[in-house]
Parts: sequence; C-alpha cells; structure tokens
Amino acid sequence: NLTAIEGLQEQFEGLQMVIIESGGDNLSATFSPELSDLTIYVIDVAAGDKLPRKGGPGITQSDLLVINKIDLAPYVGADLAVMDHDTKIQRKERPYVFTNLKTQQGVDEIVDFIVDKGML
Repeated sequence: NLTAIEGLQEQFEGLQMVIIESGGDNLSATFSPELSDLTIYVIDVAAGDKLPRKGGPGITQSDLLVINKIDLAPYVGADLAVMDHDTKIQRKERPYVFTNLKTQQGVDEIVDFIVDKGML
C-alpha cells in the first residue's frame, strides 16, 4: 500500500487524501494504525448485534467506528440498542456513528469527523 501511495503522490501533485480499504476483518487485527493519519472502521449491522461486544482493534482503537446498514436491523434480528450499549462499553470516549447510507443518515457526522480530525 505504501508504494501505491507514493505512486499516487507522484502522479497527482497536491494530493491531500488517500483512502485505503484494508480488505475486511481478517486484516483489521494486523493493520497498524501508525501507518495512517486517521482510521475509520466500518461494521455491518447484518453481521449481528453482538459484533461490537467482541471488541478487537478496529472496534476499540479506530479513530471512528461506523456502524453501517442500520436499516437492515429488523431483517437480521439485530437490536440497535444492544449495539449502542456494547459500543459505548468497548469504545469508552471514542466516537462512533450509526449510518444508513440509503437515507444519508450519519453521513454528515462522518464528513465532519474527516474534515475536523483529518485536518482538511
């Protein structure tokens, strides 16, 4: 990934942001946040409401946790209140946001976070 970033910086003068997708939860345990300025970890409600409870570096240490596809909760039996409770315990004071990208719910919070914490 670092070589690809260097290539992008050479190709696009003045490049201010590069977004790297880590390839799923298997890599999240080994991904080093020291290699990035800002980490955003995205989980899918369809994976179940117990996912935040399981913890892991993406859940507990990312700069922002995005709990996506909240509109699917009733279809997969996920309880958003349980997810909220468990997320608060795991993340303590770290920020998180529930999102539904179909309705744009939570998008403004993500953008504001990136602009503020990413110093854009």
